Amino acid sequence: MKRTLIALACLASTAAFAQSNVTIYGRLNTTVENQKNIDSADSKTVLNNVASRLGFKGTEDLGGGLKALFLIEHRFASDTGVAADEFWSGDAFVGLETPYGTVRAGRITSPAYYATADYVSLHNHDTGTSADAFYAAASQPKNTVAYLTPSFGGLTAEFAYSADEDVNKPFTKTWQAAVNYDAGPLHLGAGYDENDYGDKQVALRGLYELGAITLGGYYQLADSKDIGKRNSIRGAVQYTLGASEFHVNVGWADDWDDVSKSGAVQYTLGYNYNLSKRTKVYAFYTAINNDSGAAYGTEVDFGKDPRSFGVGIRHNF
Repeated sequence: MKRTLIALACLASTAAFAQSNVTIYGRLNTTVENQKNIDSADSKTVLNNVASRLGFKGTEDLGGGLKALFLIEHRFASDTGVAADEFWSGDAFVGLETPYGTVRAGRITSPAYYATADYVSLHNHDTGTSADAFYAAASQPKNTVAYLTPSFGGLTAEFAYSADEDVNKPFTKTWQAAVNYDAGPLHLGAGYDENDYGDKQVALRGLYELGAITLGGYYQLADSKDIGKRNSIRGAVQYTLGASEFHVNVGWADDWDDVSKSGAVQYTLGYNYNLSKRTKVYAFYTAINNDSGAAYGTEVDFGKDPRSFGVGIRHNF
């Protein structure tokens, strides 16, 4: 009898120990905007989806400091209900967390991007028409293996490699690296990626929290095999007053070496009001002033200046 009870207790303990912890999460983000020179030269009012998503993530404690982990994320249009062309078009990976770091494999957004451009996009997480128009990535997320180191006094590093599996695009093999450092209110980062076609980029980022004021910015040097090099700089300021946030975001892009008058300036003014930790309403004005040889943010023509005024609501769950 004692042996039976012990066996049952061991089985129950093992079953409870091996269960995965699964979380369903998502974001619905929709704006009403008056746009011009984005996909049409006409001034028009649109209902716009802003990177809405539905995701599933989880971990399983394997003991001995090991954890299995997974994440799959679906993207869809909140204004129409239409799914993205690739159903799991967000990140989608499986991995293993160990005392010596974390390994993931699947579809993984470049850690270089998260360490730099995304980190200082304080208004709306680098999404929608007010997203950063100048950050130049040299990597792609598919078929990627990534390794994240443990934290060494606030310092972490991540390295990723994306395999070349598309015979129609023989330059999709990419390498990515990122470093992040967090020390109280100071947050620093750097990112590098390149592909086997010859495109590459390096960026440095800083962010400092000074009470109600947050200051952030990054510098990027992009190098395109086809059009040469280009510098870009972006700065962001957030001021918090109770439930209100006031945002200013300005970016500048130099000419590409081989494309004359291809520079531009982008600026965004935003206001967020946090109804709760998960829900906010917001308003923004964003515009890009393109030189005659630039077409950032517009599908109309070179030299056209896109702009949008919008109000929106975002809910995270």
